[in-house]
Amino acid sequence: MAAPVPSYSEQAALSLAMAVVASSPGPLLLLDGDLNIVAASASFAEAFDIDPASVAGRPLAALGAGEWAAPQLQALLDATASGAPTIEAYEMDLKRRGRKTRRLIIHAQRLVYLDLGNPRLLMAVTDVTDSRASAKAKDETLRQNLVLLQEVRHRVANSLQIIASVLLQNAKKTQSDETRGHLKDAHNRVMSVAELERQLTGSGDGHLDVGVYFTNLCASIEASMIRDHDLISLDATGAGGVVPVRVSTSLGLIVTELVINAVKHAFPEGRHGKIVVDFALHGPNWVLSVTDDGVGMPTDTAHIRVGLGTSIVQALAKQLDATVETEPGHPGTRVAIIHTQIALVDEDTVDDADAPAVALPAA
Repeated sequence: MAAPVPSYSEQAALSLAMAVVASSPGPLLLLDGDLNIVAASASFAEAFDIDPASVAGRPLAALGAGEWAAPQLQALLDATASGAPTIEAYEMDLKRRGRKTRRLIIHAQRLVYLDLGNPRLLMAVTDVTDSRASAKAKDETLRQNLVLLQEVRHRVANSLQIIASVLLQNAKKTQSDETRGHLKDAHNRVMSVAELERQLTGSGDGHLDVGVYFTNLCASIEASMIRDHDLISLDATGAGGVVPVRVSTSLGLIVTELVINAVKHAFPEGRHGKIVVDFALHGPNWVLSVTDDGVGMPTDTAHIRVGLGTSIVQALAKQLDATVETEPGHPGTRVAIIHTQIALVDEDTVDDADAPAVALPAA
């Protein structure tokens, strides 16, 4: 029995579909249920060097030199034609003799329309070879830059240690107590920066765990700045958290300056005491504090001179969009660096405890 002749409307619909496929700017095929090509876009023929006049009616597996006859692709297309889920992103290598292998992503979908007895598949092809190569080259460049950066930081740390040693030697040789004090302060600051660079060398992904960071930093500061560990102790507390390297560098310098200040002024005349560095992180908000149990702040605040260390702390806090608060520690002094982002909640959800807050950057 001869197959029924399609009506004029069916022929017009098929003609329209073929015209749409043929004019597609991306490589596109229209297949029947037996995986024969009904129509192919000009971009498909051009991309894969196939004569567009010889495409229609041929099996997909017969295209070119048989490179489209991959068994897994055929199985997936057969399954899709029979009603299985759409092929969202099947990847395959298109290998052609004498040409570079291309990495393709195949998307295939069964078309749902009135003529259910003649299934049709729409198969889109995306060549990601060049984009993948570009991404790989970019990743390799980033990796090499990271290695170079780590090497530079390592060399900087070594150079700073040499400078610190020279400063300490000059401090021992000088006869002036004031000059000796300035040289020792410079030595301590250089050593703290060297320790920062040494720790940042291991921050491969651009972030640091501040819990580990402050523990190691305090151990280094204690070893280099506190002569008698039986008199003054330095500890790091807090749950920690992960912050960007840029932030951790500023926080480390702030800790160093505040600890230097506490060691110099909080424990005069051999007084015993303790310095505690604490960091609390709550989402975008955090508080860094340095607390000592020393003699506390002078009662006559009008005559307190703002030194270099205080100016450095204030400048670094400003860069972090944070504020500096100094208060009595009962006993001693507590200096807190506070970073707060404002959270706004829509008025309609104020009573809903589960409603998410929208965090806005601090001014």
